[in-house]
Amino acid sequence: MQILGVDIGGSGIKGAIVDTETGEFVGERHRIDTPKPATPEAVAEVLAQLTSHFNWQGPVGCGFPASIQHGVARTAANLSSGFIGTDIDKLFSETTQCPCFCLNDADAAGIAEMHFGVGAGQNGVVLLITIGTGLGTAFFTDGVLLPNTELGHVYMANGKEGEHYASDAVRKKEDLGWKSWGQRFNKYLCLMEDLFWPDLIILGGGASKKFDKFKQQISVKAPIKPAALLNQAGIIGAALHAEAKNQKK
Repeated sequence: MQILGVDIGGSGIKGAIVDTETGEFVGERHRIDTPKPATPEAVAEVLAQLTSHFNWQGPVGCGFPASIQHGVARTAANLSSGFIGTDIDKLFSETTQCPCFCLNDADAAGIAEMHFGVGAGQNGVVLLITIGTGLGTAFFTDGVLLPNTELGHVYMANGKEGEHYASDAVRKKEDLGWKSWGQRFNKYLCLMEDLFWPDLIILGGGASKKFDKFKQQISVKAPIKPAALLNQAGIIGAALHAEAKNQKK
């Protein structure tokens, strides 16, 4: 089946038609800058531009940088606080005239990796961590997603949130070398292991591409693998989510 997958971010809104049987894009990805300010109505209009670009009339999956509960945004990282409490499934569906199904962006990336990436066929507990502006997380048990975990906000022993101590944005802001930053990130991973004992940890986001530069600082017992799908994961996972939700309607 073909589904339009969209990754809504603070700087860009990216979409592509996805073959959900193979996880491959059908044609080219299209990107539009995120509007400033990124109000719910403005973002919905950009989404409508995307569906028009693809001449799309079917289901749309949207990875969104927030906790999403039954289609309602409960947070709004890097976007307007006006999203909080907004039924974005309904707003986006009405604006695009396409059935839209939204989920947390890290959850979308995790779904893609569990289907077509390094998590495929993995049983037990799998934790995906996206390393970027923050630390996004997706948590699976025997392939079943526990949505909206937001484990980047867990407090460390030093009193800081994990993502305020060990995100890629912090590495850049504090001009940390990979070894120094890797030691910080390892402390975060050790906390995750102490709490959840995952069978596999998958690293996504920009810093995951540099895993060789900091892997020597990692001491957790769980196997660690860089994500395979990179910046395509959010779009692919959003499309898979929309396919599953649309079939339940």
